[in-house]
Amino acid sequence: MSDIPEDLYYTKNHEWVRSEDDGTVTVGITNHAQQLLGDLVYVECPEVGRELEAEEACAVVESVKAASDVYVPMAGEVTEINDELADSPELINQDAYGKGWLFTLQPDDDSALDGLLDAQAYAELLEAEE
Repeated sequence: MSDIPEDLYYTKNHEWVRSEDDGTVTVGITNHAQQLLGDLVYVECPEVGRELEAEEACAVVESVKAASDVYVPMAGEVTEINDELADSPELINQDAYGKGWLFTLQPDDDSALDGLLDAQAYAELLEAEE
């Protein structure tokens, strides 16, 4: 079973979301997703300042096997991107929930996290997919 940190929220598209103290959220892809993709060779993050609609494709992660869209879990404005991924996309493979984060977002709605999965629900989703 993939590593599923209890303090994060998850989407059915295999993104994770961490709520930050300043009201922003950090977004990345789950360990399960990066394992399915394999060795990542390219990451394209959305531009800082871009306004995103919930579930919009906003980033791309590409491996030697496939390219996959990343969907924003909630509407908001991109406040920061992980610049390290441009030169080191493998950070996602090495540390999906830490150094492999993709971008931060200022959500339009404070209750946006309410529609996401907790760790238990995400684990059940993975079991159902197997």
